[in-house]
Amino acid sequence: MTQLPFPLAEEPEAEAREAGRLLFAGNVDFVKGVVAMSGMPPADRVEVCFAGRSNVGKSSLINALTGRKNIARASNTPGRTQEINYFALGTQRYLVDLPGYGYAAAPLPVVAKWQALLKSYLSGRQTLRRAFVLIDGRHGVKDVDHEIMTLLDRSAVTFQAVMTKADKISKAELNQNIDQTRAALAKHPAAFPELIVTSSEKGSGIETLRATIATLE
Repeated sequence: MTQLPFPLAEEPEAEAREAGRLLFAGNVDFVKGVVAMSGMPPADRVEVCFAGRSNVGKSSLINALTGRKNIARASNTPGRTQEINYFALGTQRYLVDLPGYGYAAAPLPVVAKWQALLKSYLSGRQTLRRAFVLIDGRHGVKDVDHEIMTLLDRSAVTFQAVMTKADKISKAELNQNIDQTRAALAKHPAAFPELIVTSSEKGSGIETLRATIATLE
């Protein structure tokens, strides 16, 4: 049997699932919004970051992961959030919410400033273990997604694609977009060879993503 490139992540083993449950059932606290590298919290624990174009459902996914309704606030104006937002998962992990990308509304100097911060963060944060790049399940990978993936390649940061909004389209359309995403990921050397498919509303894939974060070393 031919192994598909970028197979879907399997259901977590019981031990990993429990580790994920415990990690996110504990305290989840907003630490700070960072606008410069000098404002980063101490690099004293493993951290993961979430990147995704505006309107990909990043805030909804973070809220679903943490089981809190408004820990990550979805903005009515895509791209309004220009800060790198840090959340502490107890004392074990930082979950880092990167600004949404691919928006047209922000002035160019603002975009340039946060892009510079993003590059500095990705290349200079030694405790960053994995980036999760969110791909809209309704659309698959777009050009702007390739841009962030290329930046991750250049920064030598392993990233894993997480497809969102899987419940919003038919199974056939989703499978088509999964195949398109696999083909796109094959062009990026930093891509982790597994896909996670999620629905924030239905809860699918959430346990898998929690377990993945909890078991990173």
